[in-house]
Amino acid sequence: MSSRALRRLKGEQRAQAALNTLKLTGEDEEEQTKGDTTAHKQKNISNIFELIGEADVDVSVSDEETAERISDIKPGAASLEKDAVKDEKSNKKKKKKKKKALAENGRDDLSVGDDIDAFLETLEKKKSISYQSLDNSASENRPVLYVEHRNLNPETELKRYFGVRAVLGDQRSKQRPRQFHRCTWMTVFKDTWPRFSRPGISMSLVESKNGIQHFTFEHNRDYQQVQFKFFDAVESMDPNNFVVLLQLNPYHIDSLLQLSDVCRIQEDQETARDLIERALYSFECAFHPVFSLTSGTCRLDYCRPENRAFYLVLFKHMTFLEKRGCPRTALEYCKLILSLDPDNDPLCMLLIFDFLCLRCREYTTLIRLFEEWEVHRNLSQLPNFSFSVALSYYHLSQREDISPVENHQLKQKSNVLLQNALIMFPGALMPLLDLCTVQPDALVSSHVFFGPSSQIGQPPALSELVALYVGRSHSLWKEAGLMLWLEENVRKVLKRVDSHDPYLEDCQNKRKQRYQSAPRNIHRHVLMSEIKEATATLPLEVTTQPGMGFDPLPPLDSIVSYIRPERQNMGASNEGTLSLFFRSLLPNFNLQGPEDRQEVARAGRELNQEVNRLMVAMRDMLANIQFREPQWENNHERDEEEWD
Repeated sequence: MSSRALRRLKGEQRAQAALNTLKLTGEDEEEQTKGDTTAHKQKNISNIFELIGEADVDVSVSDEETAERISDIKPGAASLEKDAVKDEKSNKKKKKKKKKALAENGRDDLSVGDDIDAFLETLEKKKSISYQSLDNSASENRPVLYVEHRNLNPETELKRYFGVRAVLGDQRSKQRPRQFHRCTWMTVFKDTWPRFSRPGISMSLVESKNGIQHFTFEHNRDYQQVQFKFFDAVESMDPNNFVVLLQLNPYHIDSLLQLSDVCRIQEDQETARDLIERALYSFECAFHPVFSLTSGTCRLDYCRPENRAFYLVLFKHMTFLEKRGCPRTALEYCKLILSLDPDNDPLCMLLIFDFLCLRCREYTTLIRLFEEWEVHRNLSQLPNFSFSVALSYYHLSQREDISPVENHQLKQKSNVLLQNALIMFPGALMPLLDLCTVQPDALVSSHVFFGPSSQIGQPPALSELVALYVGRSHSLWKEAGLMLWLEENVRKVLKRVDSHDPYLEDCQNKRKQRYQSAPRNIHRHVLMSEIKEATATLPLEVTTQPGMGFDPLPPLDSIVSYIRPERQNMGASNEGTLSLFFRSLLPNFNLQGPEDRQEVARAGRELNQEVNRLMVAMRDMLANIQFREPQWENNHERDEEEWD
């Protein structure tokens, strides 16, 4: 029963008690006017039992008088009434104990209607006591990649930081006309957006196997035609063509992605973020009824071009959220992208997962993922996880609500992990100190283990991973306490190096055998992250490829569902001069219809013939030109210095 219903019931009981009191008062007045002694005794008897039944009235003072009055009415009734009074008293005490027990247990029972105030207080306490404990117990049982709907909204995090009034302002007080839009979790329809109409994207269920559901996005015929026009706009290399295309198709995904990159390059972050949110809304409106964002059992194959745009939109939205100051919301989107294909991880979200966990202080989440995935994914071989997990243990050891024994254990764990990370990836120390503007000790900088040779001798893939971690996470180390902790462990590592610890040789062999070439998803992540320290380490076969913002480094085994039709008359042998002239002015020029193509081809042939005749005439004219020497007259009177 709700609190409102209980309060209503309480009011009704109070009103009924008032009516009963008035009724009893009227009866007393009538009995007094009659002056009947027998009726007066009966009235007192009834009032005695009524008083015994009340919870708030003490009747111990009237037991003797009651017995005397009853003895006048019937012989032997006094003892019976005394026994009855005692029984009622014991029942009353039991009833009070029962009410107290029910109030403590918080049971929703209508039998405690006489004490609704206590029950309401108990109900309020019950609501406010165990939310945190229930949340903690539920989070322990949930999968590590569990996604919460409320955390997908950045306003939830901003309200926690700044309050509801600072985030919403006067929006709650404004009476706006009611608009009917689909309820979405990831983004909300904005009034500044064009009117939404389905662009032609849908989602279908491919298969369901072992509790895992595989979905894919599909494009209808109209959307495919818009996609072909988009490819023409990309080849034209003119951003205005994307604007024109979006005016006609305001929710075309690839056009929104490409134009968002253009706005971001022009430092228009607000427009770039708005375009990504519009694409995200378009995708969410096309979800399959069975598709779930939070279950973690829904998969999307990155090899299908229709699905790639969804990955890219989520990644760019996550990046904007992190820059906006919402790392907790960005972490939730990182979980979502990773849950769509955790085995292949096409965007390599593991390279940013640790950074977002440290930003929003979700240390236990990072440690839990590391412990659960280390066996089959070897996360310790990634520089970001090696350093970040050690950093998480250090931050947990600095908490004030832990015992000294636990503090010591966490500190020792963090020291061991950090030393192992420095031994496994020695080339990360000097770039990290450089970006943190910290001058290393002469003993450290001159040592061979951390010197320039440690960076030069790294394999290419390892250099890329180290540069990515240092360029992204160096700001997390800009604390005085962290630098002292790092300095302490660096000195311990140098002692282990000088004592020829066997762990050093093991790490050296791993560096030589592994990290020879990075997989394609790591290159794709580096390109999309746009961290200059990591981009400079990309191999030539990646940097020389034409990069498209709507599909960076597509997979080599793409599953193509529809093919763009080939352009007609692309060769010079089948294309006239007039067509070539138009194509030089308009790269998207294409002939339409066989009759038009024949006429243009005929005109082109005639123009070619005329040009050939003109070229032959010019060649003959140039061949027949004869140069004659000028004849000078013998003029002795000419001034020879005239031309000087």
